[in-house]
Formats: sequence, structure tokens, C-alpha cells
Amino acid sequence: MLANSKTASSSVWFLVGPFDSHETVRYLPIYRLPFQIGRRQDLALSLCCKTVSNLHAEIAEAGESLMIRDLGSTNGTYVNGRRITGPVPLHREDLVQFANVAYRVQQQTAADTGLNTVQESACDRALALVQFDKLMAEHAVTPHFQPIVSMATQEVFGYEALGRSRLFGLEMPAEMFRTAAELSLDVELSVMLRWESVLASQALAGPPHLFLNMHPRELAGQGLIPSLEKLRQARPEQPFTLEVHESAVTNPSQMAKLRRALSKLNISLAYDDFGTGQSRLGEMSESAPDYVKFDMSLIREIHAAAPRRQEMVATLVQMVHSLGIVSVAEGVETQAESETCLKMGFDLGQGFYYGRPAPPLPARLPV
Repeated sequence: MLANSKTASSSVWFLVGPFDSHETVRYLPIYRLPFQIGRRQDLALSLCCKTVSNLHAEIAEAGESLMIRDLGSTNGTYVNGRRITGPVPLHREDLVQFANVAYRVQQQTAADTGLNTVQESACDRALALVQFDKLMAEHAVTPHFQPIVSMATQEVFGYEALGRSRLFGLEMPAEMFRTAAELSLDVELSVMLRWESVLASQALAGPPHLFLNMHPRELAGQGLIPSLEKLRQARPEQPFTLEVHESAVTNPSQMAKLRRALSKLNISLAYDDFGTGQSRLGEMSESAPDYVKFDMSLIREIHAAAPRRQEMVATLVQMVHSLGIVSVAEGVETQAESETCLKMGFDLGQGFYYGRPAPPLPARLPV
């Protein structure tokens, strides 16, 4: 709460983040002004960090808002990544950094859900934004790999690369990309995940055939092919397949152009989540991919499905084969599903039955 100010009755400002090494997230109200930050124990925010100065910075009132200034610290105070040299106004969602310790600025007003409580989800989202800066700057991801196997032999054919992280609020791809979208960095995140996956795949036997994902927005930009060219230059012999979500396959000429560019790079093309509502077999004949990955909604409990559903899936598999495309069953979780998919003619399978996504195991040293 802003003390002794015109905004005290209408606004609460706070910093969101982990305030010691044992915490995940906490919000700290800026309850008195000036609000001083440093290593000293008597300050409003005492940070036990060697890079933070004893009296590092302070936040003061500026009309109905706040102002931050550095107090001659050794390692600097930053707002949204820029080191400040004088007083700088603070706004909701700003990222403030004291040396290398970062927090997100939040504000709760009378127009929000209430002044006396702060929704936990809002705190989590604020921390996720703070963590996302670290994710991108440090490439703080742990790529996981899920095997894709031959239905006939059960041998590993390749791996789908999947993004994971140990940062709070950004553990899974959906959380990463939701945060990236808020910052308009979803394309940058997609490129970074592909690159880190290729680097991490060196720990797998191979070089393995990697199935790499892309964000649909990359199709509309100019950076997709250059990013793949860099991967090919770094790994001239490694087999790659680029996965494009079926919902993004809306422009036949665009897909034909992508197909030609990938062929020059010796990169295969896969349509992902086929059968989720926009099955475009006609368009596939014009720019046929190398692989079609059938969505798990078609595969789940397929062994116990009604005969008409089984016939429908089997017919789609045959039609895909008639175009010279390899069929992949996604989401196979049981032996019964696997056996049924094999009978239907699926070439490859992917799912928990064959292996869960996991980081690569460290290579064993020779005995």
C-alpha cells in the first residue's frame, strides 16, 4: 500500500518473484516510501546476494505512480533490460532488476478484483513473465525426446523433439508459448527450441532422425528457412523432419513453396495432428508431405471403437499411402491400440506405449 499518498486508497503496488532461494513465488507490497532495496537487513527489501550493493536502489512516489532510482550501486539497476542512470517511472508489468536479481512490477487497483487480496494466478503470471526473460537469455530449456517407432519391428525410427523447462510457470510448451505470445516472442521461442533440441540430440545414438516442431506464425514470416539453413549447416548429415500443424496448412501455394525449400535442405515435411477437423487430402496431393501424423483423438481406444470408426481410420491410412506418404499413429498408449494400428496399415507409431518424452541420457564412457 502506498503510505501517505493520494493513491493509498486506490492502489497497491508490489514486486513479484522469489525473494530467497527456497521460494517459488511471493508478492511483496511496496508498503512504505521510499522503498529501499539492498543487502542491508534494515531495508524494506533485503537481498542476500553478493552482486547486490548494501544500499542498491529505492522506489519513491511520483504523483499517482512510482519512480525508481539507483543509489550508486556497483552492478546497476535495470528497468526492462536497460541500466538506469537517473530516476525512471515504473509501470505495471515492468521488469526491474537489481544487479542480477529480477522482479516483475504489479499493481492492484480498485478496478481490479479487490484491494485486500491478490489473485494467485496473477502472481503466477507475473513470475512467468520474469522467468521468460531468463528462459530466452540463458536458453534455459531441457529438450525432451519421444521415440517414434516402426510398427512392424518396434525399432526406433526417430524422435520428436519437445520443449521442457525447470523454470516455475514455464515447465511445459503450452505455458512457454502462452507467455511468449504476451510478449510477441512466440516465433523467437520456436526457433530457440529447435536449435537447443538439435544440440541436445547429440547425446542420442545416431545422429538420430529428429522431428522438429514450428510455430504456425513462422509460415507468414521470412525467418523460417534461414533458421533451418543454420541447423543444416550445423548438422549436415542429420536427418530432420519439420512438423507443420494441420490447421496451418491453409495455403496450397505457400505449402508448395515450403516443400521446395525443405527439399533443397534435405529436410522432410510432416503434417501433424491430421484428422482434427481440417483433413485436406486434396491439398496433400499438390504438395505431399513425407509423413502424416494422425491425431491421438483418432487413435485413442481404437481397438474398442465401433467398426465404422475403424473402417474410416483404415481408409484414411490407405488414402495417405496412395499419395506415397508415410502414416504415423500418435498417442498410442496400450498394446491393444498398437496391434490394431498395425493391422490398419500404420507405418510408424508414437505414444506412451513406446516411450514417454525424456531428456537424453548422458553417453556412457567406455569401460
